Amino acid sequence: MTPIEAPSPNFDDRALPITMIVLHYTGMADGESAIARLRDPEAKVSAHYVVAEDGTTLRLVPDEKRAWHAGQSHWRDIDDVNSASIGIEIVNPGHDLGYRPFPDEQIDAVIRLVHSLKDRYEITRGNIVGHSDIAPARKRDPGELFPWGKLARLRLALPRPTKNLMDPMWSEGGFLLALERFGYDVTDKMAAIMAFQRRFRPELVDGEIDAECRMILLALLLPKPQGDD
Repeated sequence: MTPIEAPSPNFDDRALPITMIVLHYTGMADGESAIARLRDPEAKVSAHYVVAEDGTTLRLVPDEKRAWHAGQSHWRDIDDVNSASIGIEIVNPGHDLGYRPFPDEQIDAVIRLVHSLKDRYEITRGNIVGHSDIAPARKRDPGELFPWGKLARLRLALPRPTKNLMDPMWSEGGFLLALERFGYDVTDKMAAIMAFQRRFRPELVDGEIDAECRMILLALLLPKPQGDD
């Protein structure tokens, strides 16, 4: 896969090595509008790559540069996520403009791109995340319709644990401590819980800590979470 070059002026120098991939949706009416904004110097936003609904992939910022896609964010002791990550924007109107499933051609292209980047930079599965994971109080993308399971089956993301699950019976405070240990910013506890559910239990995103959420999180904290993916 050779991306089409579509340079954006919106980048600067990295301060950290590349250890993460962050997946977004564009959240605009169409791909053309999103690409134009990501290349507009006045917008001061960008991403390294954009994947269109037909699978066409554009490169806006070189990997070695710091694109401006993450905003105020945090993951696993990293606050400058822009410096540590590759940002991939996936064309989709998002929750506010008619959120819809991602076409197979688009997901196939995302998989090829993530696979290439994961190998090139030796990125662990636990550091391939969504925008909502790193900024739970602000973002919902790529959202509950994104097929994380397809990536997990190819070892391009963590699986949803389904085997040998046990309920640790954590209190709310215990669950939030575990969630923070896993990587989330839990300052806004409801947003953090919903981001976790959106990623690992997308069929019910209600912000309530239940036995299933506790079991999934406990399994994710083990060395080798086991799932059907």
